Amino acid sequence: MSTPVLPCPCGLPATYPDCCGRFHSGAKQAPTAELLMRSRFSAFAVGDSAYLMRSWHSSTRPGRLDLDPAQHWERLEILATERGGMFETEGSVEFRAHYREGGHTGSLREHSAFSREAGAWVYVGPLSPVEFD
Repeated sequence: MSTPVLPCPCGLPATYPDCCGRFHSGAKQAPTAELLMRSRFSAFAVGDSAYLMRSWHSSTRPGRLDLDPAQHWERLEILATERGGMFETEGSVEFRAHYREGGHTGSLREHSAFSREAGAWVYVGPLSPVEFD
């Protein structure tokens, strides 16, 4: 009996290995800011802090990242994108990320800046204060 392949946490209609898993493994680079955002959400969902650090702009990357194992990222909504295409160098993505922690549910809303560094899309940081619901 084979192990079932789960859908990607980012919400796109593909399996994790065929979607964000290929970015996490380093086999491919996210070609757009939105796909990088989706892959970063999936990295939070699967606990891949190494990918999160690699995909963070060097000027804003923290010295370390400790993920909370009690926080489970469950669903991502892309609310808006601006620029960030395959042939661009900057873009932004507004999103809402839903999570569960300690029996409670909540969401985080952020409008994030992305840019290319050494040719790869990376997360720069929030463009406005992060909102928690």
